[in-house]
Formats: sequence, C-alpha cells, structure tokens
Amino acid sequence: MKDAYKKSGVDIELANSIIDKVKPMINSTHTPGVMNEIGHFAGLFSLSQEKIEDPVLVSGTDGVGTKLMIANLMKKHNTIGIDLVAMCVNDILTCGAKPIFFLDYLATGKLEKSKMVDIIKGITQGCKKAGCALLGGETAEMPGFYPKGEYDLSGFAVGIVERKRIITGENIKPGDILIGMASSGLHSNGFSLVRKILLEQEKIDLNEFPGNLNISLGEELLKPTRIYVNGILSLLEKFQIKGIAHITGGGFYDNIPRILPQATAAIIYKENWPHLSIFELIQDKAKIGDKEMYHTFNMGIGLVIVIAQEEKSSVLQILKETGQSAYHIGEVVSKSGFKEIVNIN
Repeated sequence: MKDAYKKSGVDIELANSIIDKVKPMINSTHTPGVMNEIGHFAGLFSLSQEKIEDPVLVSGTDGVGTKLMIANLMKKHNTIGIDLVAMCVNDILTCGAKPIFFLDYLATGKLEKSKMVDIIKGITQGCKKAGCALLGGETAEMPGFYPKGEYDLSGFAVGIVERKRIITGENIKPGDILIGMASSGLHSNGFSLVRKILLEQEKIDLNEFPGNLNISLGEELLKPTRIYVNGILSLLEKFQIKGIAHITGGGFYDNIPRILPQATAAIIYKENWPHLSIFELIQDKAKIGDKEMYHTFNMGIGLVIVIAQEEKSSVLQILKETGQSAYHIGEVVSKSGFKEIVNIN
C-alpha cells in the first residue's frame, strides 16, 4: 500500500520538513565545542575548548510537567522550551557546573509543524540564555498514544566543572547566610494544584485578570522559568559559593535541606523579599497555610545560594549588575543531632 506508514499516522516527510525549518535555529546555539550538525545519529562535543585541569561532567534531566496543559489551552508554545532548558541547567548549576550542551525529547500523537517549530524555538532561546549548545534531540510521532493536540517534553543537560570546585554544601556552617535569587513566577512546579484550584474550582478564565495580577492569568502561568546561569557563573569567578539549592518541586522545605550538612538548619525571613501576586491569589483561593505554600511553590525565590556573611554586599552587587534581583533571605544556624528542615518564621 502506497504511503502506508503515513496513513497509519506517522508522517516522515513532515518530520523532515520540521527539521529543515528548525535547523538554522539549532545551529545558532552551537558553541565551539560542537563537532557536527543536526542530522547525525549522535551529537559530538569536544572538551578541548574547556581550560580545566581535572574536568568532571555533570548531568541533569527534567520535564515541564502539567504546565504543558496551560500552553495547550492558551495555544501558545514558544516559551515552554525555555522552561525545559531552565529546569535542567538550573539543576546542574547547583554543583557549580557550567552548562555545555542540551538534548531534548518531544513526543506527540500527530505532528503539527507550526507548534513543533514554536516549541523548538523556545528550546533554542533557552539554550542561548544558558550559553549551551542544542546538540541533538528526538521528535517522536506516536499516533494513538497521546490525545489529539497534546505532547510531552523532556530534556537532558550536561555541564562541566573543575573537580576541586564542585559545590557540595559540606563547608556550610552556622553563621553563613542565604541569598535568594528572584523567580519570574511559578516557574514549572505546582501546576496540578494551580489547575485544580484556579481553573476547575474557581473556574477562572485564562484571559481574566484575577486578584492583583497586571497581566492575564494565562500569561502569568506561562512566564518562562528563569535561567540563573549568568548570575551564578559571574559569582563563581570571584567568590566561594558554599551551597546552591534550586527551588522546584517540594519548595523551600524539601530543597534547602538537601544542601545542608548534618547539625545545621536554615531560618528563612519570609518578609525579606517581595511576594508575587500569583502566590497570593493561589493561597487565597486554595485556603491553605504558609507551610503548604512554601512546601509546594518557590514563593518568588527560584534559586538559593549559601555564602559567608562577609561576602553579602559584594555578592548582591554582582547579581544586580547581571540583572538579577536577589535578597538576603535567611541564615544557617546550629541544630544538633539531626538534619533539620527549613523553618519559616
């Protein structure tokens, strides 16, 4: 049967036309380490450009979760790829690693060219923000597996760090302080709760301006996750960052303790940074307390770094120069006998 595979739901020619369309965007992310163009079975990357005596590769993988459902409802897909890159590169940053390349996986029931191009456009924008190359990826058309119009997205980042400069948190001690780097909003966590409360329970239209939002709810929810690479790499040139926590799923309570040594705890001063309207709206409509909010969302802080007290002013100044809003949000204290979760005062 002629075109049997196409009639079964898989359009190879369309997939190839999408690759041709996005190839210039992908090539625009390429750094000196990239050794081949899109189209090979695997991507090649040379480390010869990296002036590191004892290099260690650091990897991370993640997805965007049910934020994809908001993108579908809004019919807006050109920023979701930034979220994907951000979730991966921010994770490897916590080790002090510089991102060097990224891979993506995009799966859908039926390819839609304009949608796929928009998604990949976002991924390339994210890679540029992170300073890493989009080295390769996979676009899978899987008819009958995904509902009409839906897709899934995941990514994989690799970074590099000098072995002696790996950030582990082991040198954190009482008296050190926590600097919080501002988030752009929800980032990519807590969307299952957000959809249940705001869309299903309250039936708020995504085009409405509820609460104190100055943009529509849909636009607020689709704000891309902030990429912290430039700010962190600028700090690493001059300071000893003792620990870095990416505030994702689990919020403050699960993520900050992951970098704290035994017998230490963190006290967070929650009035030390501006509170975003989207979190006030969620808390008001969901009728939940502070602890659950800080256990679910980033509450306006996307990345937390731990530094010595005496470096506070200089660190905040450099972050300001890189365009990053940052705040002194807490301190490390003694907690003998066990590893304590963060305390919200």
